[in-house]
Amino acid sequence: MSTVPTDRKYSPTHEWFLPAGDQVTIGITKFAADQLTDITFVDLPAVGSSVPAGEAFGEIESVKATSELWSAVGGEVVEVNGVLADDPGLVNTDSFGQGWMLKVRVKDAAPLAGLMDAVAYEAMLAGS
Repeated sequence: MSTVPTDRKYSPTHEWFLPAGDQVTIGITKFAADQLTDITFVDLPAVGSSVPAGEAFGEIESVKATSELWSAVGGEVVEVNGVLADDPGLVNTDSFGQGWMLKVRVKDAAPLAGLMDAVAYEAMLAGS
């Protein structure tokens, strides 16, 4: 049974993208969270700021490493998961749910078509 939700798209850098209307919720996968181990800090953009497609939008820090967070879609940040400021470990315990990072209002969702579905993402993980 898959632990990778089938309702979203996945990037090779282990971010997930869940579209809903003109908004896309972004987070990182359980695989990424497990690789980072204990997440201690998440640096996210402010509401109202712009996220460029194909570029970093923030950083995630753990006891093991600091990694950039990348977005496949561009748009305006409409919501940030403020709970992560006090409890960044939510990304470890519920990366596909309460550990989401931000919501972006996109003008062009076309880049999502180029991302992996759950089956392709799991195949990539199996090959690594």
